[in-house]
Amino acid sequence: MRRRENTANREQAENITPPEYAVVFDNVSFTYASDEPFAVKDLSLSVRRGEFLSVLGHNGSGKSTLARLISGLLIADKGKIGVWGLDPADRRQVNEVRRHAGIVFQNPDNQMVASIVEDDVAFGPENIGVGREEIGNRIQWALETVGMEEYRNSTPTRLSGGQKQRIAIAGVLAIKPDIIILDESTAMLDPRGRKEVVEVVRKLNKEQGMTVILITHFMEEALLADRAVVMNRGELVAEGTPEHIFEMGDMLETYNLTLPEIGIIRKNLAENGIPLAPCLRADEFADELAKYVEENHIHFNCPAYMPQRTPYTGGKEWDISINNLVYTYSKKSPFAAHALKGVDLSIAEGEFFGIIGHTGSGKSTLVQHLNALIKLPQAEKKYKESKVKKGEQPPAKSEIYVGKYNLGDRKCAWKELRCDVGMVFQYPEYQLFAETVFDDVAFGLKNFRPDMPAEEVKKAVRDSLEVVGLNYDEIAEKSPFDLSGGQKRRVAIAGVIVTRPKILILDEPAAGLDPLGKREIMSLLHSLHGDWCSTVIIVSHDMDEVVENCTRACVVSDGKIFDCARPSELFRRGDDLRALGLDVPLTAKICESLAERGLKVDCDLTAKGLCEAIIAATRGGQANA
Repeated sequence: MRRRENTANREQAENITPPEYAVVFDNVSFTYASDEPFAVKDLSLSVRRGEFLSVLGHNGSGKSTLARLISGLLIADKGKIGVWGLDPADRRQVNEVRRHAGIVFQNPDNQMVASIVEDDVAFGPENIGVGREEIGNRIQWALETVGMEEYRNSTPTRLSGGQKQRIAIAGVLAIKPDIIILDESTAMLDPRGRKEVVEVVRKLNKEQGMTVILITHFMEEALLADRAVVMNRGELVAEGTPEHIFEMGDMLETYNLTLPEIGIIRKNLAENGIPLAPCLRADEFADELAKYVEENHIHFNCPAYMPQRTPYTGGKEWDISINNLVYTYSKKSPFAAHALKGVDLSIAEGEFFGIIGHTGSGKSTLVQHLNALIKLPQAEKKYKESKVKKGEQPPAKSEIYVGKYNLGDRKCAWKELRCDVGMVFQYPEYQLFAETVFDDVAFGLKNFRPDMPAEEVKKAVRDSLEVVGLNYDEIAEKSPFDLSGGQKRRVAIAGVIVTRPKILILDEPAAGLDPLGKREIMSLLHSLHGDWCSTVIIVSHDMDEVVENCTRACVVSDGKIFDCARPSELFRRGDDLRALGLDVPLTAKICESLAERGLKVDCDLTAKGLCEAIIAATRGGQANA
């Protein structure tokens, strides 16, 4: 009966002339609690049918609240909202609203409902009454669209974070909504996946007239939009073309945003007497610099780059050695997936090391071995050596040594290892579990050092919270679940660093954060690295993050190490990395574009290094001190 009613409603709705505006906010306000500031305040915004709108703003600015108000997941305290001519606050219309407006959340786990991928994608179409044959067609189309057709019969729990995100996007696409809202939905995807998904959405917008509302922190995504709006503390503070927004300069900082990196580079050059016209893409930057060089009759001569950071040679107390690491999920089952296929890797004590790779390449599986969240087979209590047939060589065992710990030894001191090797997962805020912030941060100490006096525990918790930029007196007794997303992430990191691990591993530590938040997190990690943390290892899809922060980085592809080198060397292999589904930093793209125009720039590929090299090249090879 429900399906027949849904089908009838859908057919009736399709006979109605589409409205001029897909979404209308009229003086809308919303707060999560009466004693809290407004998450959205006096917001008036209209989105035309078929428009591609980008929504920008710092974490906590109200972007996600905006998305949830559109879909009827939240009800406004004041004002009116129209979605495709319907009222999401009217419970009788909300199902029809959600047929017209599909939302993809930042965390895919929030919208996974089935144990098989195809069932998860089918869930939405089934609920709006789509016929069985058409559902099959939509599943295939949606999975092909996001590049996940080969996982149709897989279980979502065995997929990587990025793969889950693709499935979540496919589930919304299968509904074929008139409006699609992407709430930081590409944050966990590799560069190729991010580009493919955004290109699909852009194609649906241009060819089928789908209205797109894209909430993002990625400049290259925002530039695809017809219009961009900026939110700050729940209010709409700026709107215009993406180019106009990104050329607002220092005014962006008043809204807790930062200039795009290319804007920072242009600003630095202008301060050193090299003014370039506004530009937001690498090829545009190269055109402007080439024009400046030609018009000013400059002999462009870039000095040879001399590496400033020498990789560690090893042989120290906290070196990491991985040999022939192999791992299969759901071994000897129909869902078996070979995640690691013989990884060999060394990380020396003292490095700030990066791990990059496409979605599903094995990055997270690799780092989870380093503190034995995933144990080597021979370290398991029930492990038995496989019998080897006469005349055959026994297979090589996987080996991992982390400092003094042999992770292949079942007698390894696992508790001490996990105290010395701290792990911060993707979406670290989901590690929180205690009633108060204090109890959450103190848990590691009480677990690893149960004899530690209460006063020392209190001091350690206070120090950890203050290190991550939180006020102990204001936050210690609050519930961690009442905090903002950025605060939750900082509390989760505090709970790991409270034991002062010698090695700190972070899986996508800055994913989903605004540019200022990313900068603050990376600054925090460098501070820890300089003070007491011997080695920092980050897993990241952000190539700019890796080149700006890491001493070395490795590329994981299809369960193996493709390459391992300084970022300045690694990212010169642009074509190879793109073939693996990755990308190169903006600075490397600029260098590639300049080379095509006959201006060779040799530098370490950091933004500072690129500026210094260009300044030196325009001054006869002499950069400012």
